[in-house]
Amino acid sequence: MAESPAKALRRILDSPGVHLGPACFDALSAKLVERAGFDYCFTSGFSISAARLGLPDVGLISFGEMMDQGRQIIQAVSIPIIADGDNGYGNAMNVKRTVREAIRAGYAGIFLEDQVSPKACGHTRGRKVVPRDEAVMRIKAAIDARKESGSDIVIIARTDSRQAVSFDESLWRSKAFADVGADVLLIDALASKEEMKAFCEIAPFVPKMANLLEGGGKTPILNPTELEEVGFKIAAYPLSLMGVSIRAMQNALTTIKVGQIPSHGSIPTFEEIKEIVGFNSYYEEEKRYATNTDQVSLQNVVLSSWARSDG
Repeated sequence: MAESPAKALRRILDSPGVHLGPACFDALSAKLVERAGFDYCFTSGFSISAARLGLPDVGLISFGEMMDQGRQIIQAVSIPIIADGDNGYGNAMNVKRTVREAIRAGYAGIFLEDQVSPKACGHTRGRKVVPRDEAVMRIKAAIDARKESGSDIVIIARTDSRQAVSFDESLWRSKAFADVGADVLLIDALASKEEMKAFCEIAPFVPKMANLLEGGGKTPILNPTELEEVGFKIAAYPLSLMGVSIRAMQNALTTIKVGQIPSHGSIPTFEEIKEIVGFNSYYEEEKRYATNTDQVSLQNVVLSSWARSDG
């Protein structure tokens, strides 16, 4: 029997070392993450909002749109995928539905935050969080939804109170999340290595996640050795794939605008693109269902090609 996505993710969390996870935003980016050899992948609400809507991650993308994008991502790969569950899209009852739908979609894990609605993107201004008791009840509701569904989806409890309130508040909330059963803890926008270390010292038996916002975020970008020494178990790189995609497209458009095409080293060959997208595996599988009519049609195509070349 195949291992469930959640069980695969729990196995990763139980294994030695720190585990790095890029954030994808569509089926193709998820396939590239898997082809690169990563064991798991995050989805990024920031990047999905940008790619799907062309809009900022400020609560404009809907629950249904995020779940639809997630299903496409999950169906494209075999590695565990962790959902960006935002703030659960409302109160504790909304959180329960969000978790149930994430389970049905096939997610291995989901992280849920304590922001108000509409939410603000991590590491940006204007973040506000709900009161302590409501924040804790959201995580309790997520745990209950998992139990009621008979699932083992990994619940990652995130607090944005470091930026919205204080570092001490974020430690209190993280400890409270651990007490109600969160599987992994995340404080967003930690501002120093010292804060990262202090965070990893609370609830020592609960794995910690680092959110390493690239290109100018508030949290120091530690290398994997440093992350492990500080005490982190998993680390997310939320904007790398979206960021390099934007820059590559901008460069390509600048080149095309002057009547040229991107340089050889900056674009895959057509054969490479077909392999990545899945044409070759499709053709191999298609052979299993070939009929005599298909064979005759193929032979006619070949004979016609020979006739044109002879003429």
